Amino acid sequence: MASDYLSRRDNDDFGEQIYSKAVRAGKRTYFFDVKATRGDDYFLTITESRKRLDRDGEATFTRHQMHLYKEDFHKFLEGLSDAIDYVKRARPDYFNEQATTSIDEEFDSL
Repeated sequence: MASDYLSRRDNDDFGEQIYSKAVRAGKRTYFFDVKATRGDDYFLTITESRKRLDRDGEATFTRHQMHLYKEDFHKFLEGLSDAIDYVKRARPDYFNEQATTSIDEEFDSL
């Protein structure tokens, strides 16, 4: 399940947030945030957030983040596309609808 929204507000991280898209995938959520520098250059922040339960049953989240700058957009997209194409050829079963549905159902049951 995915959602997206437009925002024009300052974020606690560096850069003004311009656009954000959140993608839920199993126990993880990926955030794709477009931010602007003071010079109005755009860059992308990709964040993986994972839900974990602590000993008391309380939910906690771990975050991993990377920044992708405009000069690297094309090379990154090309590398990602090549890697995904390889997996599609080697493991086409990863891309069937049933696998995607079961991941969403697993997340919803938490």
